[in-house]
Amino acid sequence: MDALSASTIVHSLYIPMKTIKKSQLFQNFLLKPGLYSSFKPQPLDRNISRSRCRLLTNLSSSSSPASIDKFDWYSHWYPVMPLCDLDKRVPHAKKVLGLDLVVWWDRNESEWKVFDDSCPHRLAPLSEGRIDQWGRLQCVYHGWCFAASGHCKFIPQAPPHGPPVHTFKKACVAVYPSTVQHDILWFWPNADPQYKDIIMKKKPPYIPELDDPSFTKLIGNRDIPYGYEVLMENLMDPAHVRYAHYGLTRTRGPKMKAADREGGRPLEMSIRKLDVNGFTGKQDWGSSIFIAPCVYHAFSDPMVNKGNGFEALAQTRNVPADRKISFIVMCVPISLGKSRLIWTFPRNFGAWIYKIVPRWMFHIGQNLILDSDMYLLHVEERKIMDIGATNWQKACFVPTKSDAFVVGFRTWLNKYAGIKIDWRGKFSGALPPSPPRERLMDRYWSHVVNCKSCNIAYKGLNALEFVLQVISIISIGIVGATKQGAMSVAARTTMVSMAAICFAASRWLAHFIYKNFHFHDYNHAFL
Repeated sequence: MDALSASTIVHSLYIPMKTIKKSQLFQNFLLKPGLYSSFKPQPLDRNISRSRCRLLTNLSSSSSPASIDKFDWYSHWYPVMPLCDLDKRVPHAKKVLGLDLVVWWDRNESEWKVFDDSCPHRLAPLSEGRIDQWGRLQCVYHGWCFAASGHCKFIPQAPPHGPPVHTFKKACVAVYPSTVQHDILWFWPNADPQYKDIIMKKKPPYIPELDDPSFTKLIGNRDIPYGYEVLMENLMDPAHVRYAHYGLTRTRGPKMKAADREGGRPLEMSIRKLDVNGFTGKQDWGSSIFIAPCVYHAFSDPMVNKGNGFEALAQTRNVPADRKISFIVMCVPISLGKSRLIWTFPRNFGAWIYKIVPRWMFHIGQNLILDSDMYLLHVEERKIMDIGATNWQKACFVPTKSDAFVVGFRTWLNKYAGIKIDWRGKFSGALPPSPPRERLMDRYWSHVVNCKSCNIAYKGLNALEFVLQVISIISIGIVGATKQGAMSVAARTTMVSMAAICFAASRWLAHFIYKNFHFHDYNHAFL
C-alpha cells in the first residue's frame, strides 16, 4: 500500500566535527521554543572533508550540570488517543506516564474530559462506569456521579436531608487539563489546580501538515510491548527498514550495486540543533525534528539546494516538486516496558485512495510492519535493562552514520531527561515478564479494540464468516432432506457446490481474521 512507503522516510545522520570541540558540541545545538512551525533547515554542506567528520558515539556529559536545563517529564502535553478512535457513548481507560486515566465525553460542555481513573469512594475504576442520562460520569460500583469539573453531584447512599457530603473536597475526582489539537486528544499530566489554564501558556506541538486540508489525514494507534525509549529510537533509525521489514516496504534511494539481497547502503544525515526541547536534523531528501518528549516528524523538502552539487528532489526521485510527504509518529510512555504509538503519514497527493479504501485495510499492512521487528525490540529492551541505560554507549557499537539519530536521541535522554523516564516511584524498575510470542504480538487487544475502523471490520467479517457457515449447513440440509427425484440433478449439484464454496470461504475468512486481527508471526529466516 502507498501509505506504507512513508515508513521509509527516515535516513541517517552525521555530526560534523570540523571546528567544534567535543565538550562544546551541543552548546551550539539550541532548539528555540516555537521554532518548529517556521523551521527551514539549511542544506547539508557535502564539501566538508570526510576526514574532518566523524560520528558521535559517546553521550556528551562534559557540561556543568548547573548550566544544563533539565527536562521535566510532567510539564509537557501528551497525546492520549486520536478522536476518530474514541466513542462518545462510553468512558475509556487509558494509561500515560504510569497514570491511570479515564477519558469521557461531556455532552453538557461538548468537550472531552480526562479524569483520574479512581472513584474517591472506594477507588473503583471510573472507566468501568457509564455516562448517565444527565451527562454525568457515574461509577457503577455505588452510583456516585461526577460533573465535568470533577465535583461529585450525587451520592445515592447519602440521606437527602443529611449533611451535603457530596460537596466535600474528598468527594471530588482529580481532573487533568486536556485539549484537542490535530484531531488528537492531549492531556497535561498534573492535576494541580494551578495548571487548570495551562493551555493559555503552553500548547501541544503544532504540526502544519495536520491542519492543511490539502494533506491526507489517515491515522492509527497501537499499544506496543516495549518501552518509550526503544520505540522512539527505532522510529528514528532508517537503516533497519530494508532488513527488519524486508518485503513489506518500498524503499527508495540512489541506484548502486547492492552488496546483499536487501540492498542496504550508507545513509547521510546531520543534526543541526539539539537542546532540552529536542533536536532538528537534515537528510538528503528532507528534514526531521524531534519535539520532546513524544513527537518525531520527518518531512520531504520540495527542492534541495543545487549550489553544493544537489539536485532538485523532483529530479532525484521522479516526483513533482510540489509533492510533499511526512512521517509523523507520537510515542507515548504508558508504563515500564509498554508504550503507545500514534502514527500518521500525511501527503498532498494521491488523496483519492483514502476516500475509497477503508482505514482498516491500511492498518493491516501497517500492523504487519510493526510486528516484523516487535520481538527483536522486546528482547533488545531487556538486554538494555540488564546492562543499565547509563551503559548504553559502552555496550552498543554504533560506528556508522546511519545510527546517528539514535545517538542523538540517547544524547538528549542522557543530558537533559535524566537518562530515563521519571515514573515518580510507580514502578520497581523491573520489566514485566515476557509473554509467549503469540500474546506478545497479539493485535486484537493492542490495536483492534482501540481502533474504531478495525473493530467494525472485525465484527463485520466475523458475522460474514458465521453467515457463510449457516448457508453451507442449510444447503447441505436441504439436499439431505429433499426426496430423491424431487430435485433435479443440476439443482442438487448446485446446492452441494454452493455448500462447499461457502464452507471453504468461511474457513479462508477465519484464517484471514486470525492473521490480520489476532496474530501474524514473522519469520525472517524464510523470507
